[in-house]
Amino acid sequence: MMEKEIDELIIKLHDSGFIANKSLATTLTLMEHLSRPLLIEGEPGVGKTTIASALSQARDTSLIRIQCFEGIDASSALYEWNYTRQLLSIRLSEQREKQITESDLYSEEYLLERPLLASIRQSVSPVLLIDEIDRADEAFEAFLLEVLSEFTISIPEIGTLKATTIPRVILTSNGTRELSDALRRRCLYHYADYPDHHTELSILKSHLPNVAHLLLEQVTFFVQQMRTWEMIKRPGVAETLDWAKALCGFDITDLRHHSSLFETTLSCLIKTHEDQNIANSDALGKIILPGSPIEAGLREAQVSEPLLEELSSQTDHG
Repeated sequence: MMEKEIDELIIKLHDSGFIANKSLATTLTLMEHLSRPLLIEGEPGVGKTTIASALSQARDTSLIRIQCFEGIDASSALYEWNYTRQLLSIRLSEQREKQITESDLYSEEYLLERPLLASIRQSVSPVLLIDEIDRADEAFEAFLLEVLSEFTISIPEIGTLKATTIPRVILTSNGTRELSDALRRRCLYHYADYPDHHTELSILKSHLPNVAHLLLEQVTFFVQQMRTWEMIKRPGVAETLDWAKALCGFDITDLRHHSSLFETTLSCLIKTHEDQNIANSDALGKIILPGSPIEAGLREAQVSEPLLEELSSQTDHG
């Protein structure tokens, strides 16, 4: 039965525009069955946030997001009082000579729900995305652990609010700081890596169905080889899509006849000056594109992409 659920989830995620492998789909299914948070780690640009968005679409439920940052506190994630409305009510009561009590002011009418509180009060279990938890400090992390263990929130002026539904909780981390052992023990875990050639090509086809297959193949192959370089910020899937869309604007179907576009459109892929220096004409000239005789022979022999780059360099000097 679990296998069937996993296969169905893969299909639903695909329909939402996300290509998920069996490992990720299994972990997402277990997260739902066990009602446990899922921690997803990986480099920026590999699609961690997209996983949560795709899951919310696949489950036809809302996506509620907490974007973590340095200094984020409980009030930013839980609730706040609408002080403007409270003050207005006080003034109106004075004008009408009507007495207003503290319990009147601190009622749900004046309560502003923030993501955590909103996520446990939905009629249908939402996806709660706690994005870049590694940017928050240890105190906020400890606070999250407490809330996620009980799914109840205590508001002194009102009392304890229990969860109407248990949200599907996904936490993401770019690894800017080490997370606590307590958080890791509480969560299921998945490491999101850059997609392989086949998966990334499938993603491009899903988003750009009317673009020539050869061009998408070349774009994917080009970016896959770029990621083997020692770059500060390797291009992610979003950058690959941006580049493919940009090339479509030039109305081309084969990059081999438009090598000048490599450098002129690199703004879609390169995001730092240091990486710009790495991606010079010499380096770009060593990249093998699908459709060339060299690439066809290497692909048939199933040569790895790092070796493809090495052989390409030897060919250029030979």
